[in-house]
Amino acid sequence: MSPARPTIVPKQDEPEQPWQWSEQRWRSIVERVRAGKTLRPDAWPNGARCAVAISFDSDHETGELREGGESIGRLSQGQYGNRAGIPRILALLQKYAVPATFYVPAVSAMLHADEQRRVTAEGHEIGIHGWIHERNSILPEASERDLQMRAADMLEKISSQRPVGIRTPSWDFSPNTLAITRDMGLLYDSSLMADDDCYELLLDGQPTGVVELPVEWIRDDAVYFNMNRFAALRPYTPPSSVLEIFRREFDAAYAEGGLFQLTMHPHIIGHRSRMMILEELIQHIRAHTGIWFATHADVVRYVKQGS
Repeated sequence: MSPARPTIVPKQDEPEQPWQWSEQRWRSIVERVRAGKTLRPDAWPNGARCAVAISFDSDHETGELREGGESIGRLSQGQYGNRAGIPRILALLQKYAVPATFYVPAVSAMLHADEQRRVTAEGHEIGIHGWIHERNSILPEASERDLQMRAADMLEKISSQRPVGIRTPSWDFSPNTLAITRDMGLLYDSSLMADDDCYELLLDGQPTGVVELPVEWIRDDAVYFNMNRFAALRPYTPPSSVLEIFRREFDAAYAEGGLFQLTMHPHIIGHRSRMMILEELIQHIRAHTGIWFATHADVVRYVKQGS
């Protein structure tokens, strides 16, 4: 006969630890936002084998402002994205006739209104990326809702294009984010990582109609190049190695007949030694037959149409 197991009762006012949670509690956390049905189409437009969705998060100065920071050096690093990165990126996209999606914090749009007007004038998509690149998971629901709605209004006012999708700042997703996105009538989110291909998002087990166009840190330039001189964050990967990672991700998407999605930042990828990553990657992709370059919104509209 096995000995009786002791019952561990948390002290009064002491929060329960995860190992003390009931099944109902941990299941409710896991099931709040989940991946629903996969939305990979049987074929892409015009018989294309692979869809390619390239995106840029135009954080600019908000990377410093969102921390309450006033560092002149870090603000100048953000301004580089507008002064040098965006012009190089737009010229390259125009050279290869590649449409892209730019996710822009409202404060970035207000600081650089002409940039947003140029982006939309050249046929690219503008998407929501928070107000000041805030962290959604620490916001009260009312504040998150207000900021997301005001950000959409500001982007429309500046760019004359109403956003239909959102990428949360730092891909930070609160328990309320999906409900806000659904209530705003947005077509899609691009902040989560449950699949390689698009899928419908479920909220508490119920379909929302919101499509997820998934991201992944593997396909993000920031993780390979970001650094903080006052902390231990000093990664550095040679551009050629990052190109190889991105190229292998595309090759696998092409082999599967699926979606290749990429996230970059103008103040990171826009440097002279790194623009070769984007150009050589586009050249590699274009060397394949059956490629559909599309904005994130165009991909989502297509997969919704076939669902």
